[in-house]
Amino acid sequence: MFKKLLARHEFLIAAIIVVLSLVIGAINPRFFGVANIFSLVRSATIMGVFSMGVLIVLISGGIDVSFPGIAVAAMYTTTELLVNWNYQGDSMLVPFAMSAFLGLLMGLVNAFFIARFKLPTFIVTLGTLSLFRGAMLFFVGSKYYNAAELPPAMRDYSAASVLTVQAGRGTTSLHPTIFILIGIALIVWLVLRYTMLGRGIYAMGGDREAAERAGFNIARTQVIIYAVVGVIAGIGGMIVGALFRQANPFSIVGTELDVIAAVVLGGASIAGGRGTVVGALLGVLLITIVNNSLILLGIPSDWQRLVVGFLILIGAGIPLLRARLTERRIAEQRRLEAQAARSGAL
Repeated sequence: MFKKLLARHEFLIAAIIVVLSLVIGAINPRFFGVANIFSLVRSATIMGVFSMGVLIVLISGGIDVSFPGIAVAAMYTTTELLVNWNYQGDSMLVPFAMSAFLGLLMGLVNAFFIARFKLPTFIVTLGTLSLFRGAMLFFVGSKYYNAAELPPAMRDYSAASVLTVQAGRGTTSLHPTIFILIGIALIVWLVLRYTMLGRGIYAMGGDREAAERAGFNIARTQVIIYAVVGVIAGIGGMIVGALFRQANPFSIVGTELDVIAAVVLGGASIAGGRGTVVGALLGVLLITIVNNSLILLGIPSDWQRLVVGFLILIGAGIPLLRARLTERRIAEQRRLEAQAARSGAL
């Protein structure tokens, strides 16, 4: 059983996280401080929510780079509408529902072009990324909403906490958005592991033609995938707006690289057919630790892109190397069996 555990990609990533944390903590003990841990959780929550949508797409054999555009457009448009309607409610259910619905509509735009015209997912989502941002700026505008201008529900939610502890001379808190991440991750895990839809997503990513012959409706599965990704992006966008205490039409621009890197590091294959929720979350944690801890180590933030790019190469290379080693081992075993069979026949 221990050998099986060692062979799992998730175990390798977890081991890297532990070793890296010990090294960083030895250099700067503040790394293990409650304030820094809560900061890591806060940063990982946003990326973690987005990673669940990216995970589904990668498993299906696609690549989605439009989710930051969907997230920002849904969050900003929702904020604009609530401000114009003078929404004074104290519940975040309405903002989250509106943002998720707008994300669903934009996700269906991706689904239409991908499922109807069978266009490459990367090309479609790259195009819709510009389309959503351009449409938002043209129809909604580029006004920046600061904390004082946000609806009361968003302002209050940004200051909410489920746990507040003393940290130095002040206090630090754990934000309730962690439960949103846990809920989304649990739902995605259940769907991928126990439903026919999940089997179809893995089958489509592994071999599309074989999935079609097995009876899976590829077009319908793609529509569901990109609709769900749109909903997740809309929810993630509202989390960004609440945690940052602002509605900025240019926020989280360029974060798609970090999220895709995290999911690939967690064991998801760019070619499709492989990936787990646990692996994706571990990848998110690793990227978050790297991004947040470079500052603690006194390393310029400009180096973050270099480190993330290096991690992408490692994350994509390790599964391929393992697959090649497995293929060689199987081929060698078959050769020996064939040789033994010929020797027995003689």
